Formats: sequence, structure tokens, C-alpha cells
Amino acid sequence: MLKKRSFSLCGHRTSVALEDEFWAVLEHCARAENASLAAFVARIDAERGAQPLASALRLAALAAARAGH
Repeated sequence: MLKKRSFSLCGHRTSVALEDEFWAVLEHCARAENASLAAFVARIDAERGAQPLASALRLAALAAARAGH
């Protein structure tokens, strides 16, 4: 099931809907970096280029899972 979360990125509010499992991995990654989830998402947003934010977040979670984080 998709879970929607809202963030303020570059001064604009945006919402992202991801499955709970992706949010769990992203939250773990943020904690590992001693960052808030919002700060972690902002970093991914800044690095994603033209890729949709939801896709960039899913790929970040996948990379972390593959790396064993």
C-alpha cells in the first residue's frame, strides 16, 4: 500500500507516495547519516536531475538494500 509523505524542497511543498517498505529503508538510511528523513529526501532531490523524485527515492532505497544498509 502506498503511503504519502509531504516535504518542503527548495521552498516548495511536494508529496511523494511510496510503499511502506521503501519508506522504512529510507528512514534507516537517514538515521545512518544522522539526518532527518526530510534532509535525506532533500539530498536525493538535489542529486536526481530530471528523474521523478519517487523514482529517485526508490532507487536510493534499492541501492541501500543491495549494499546491505
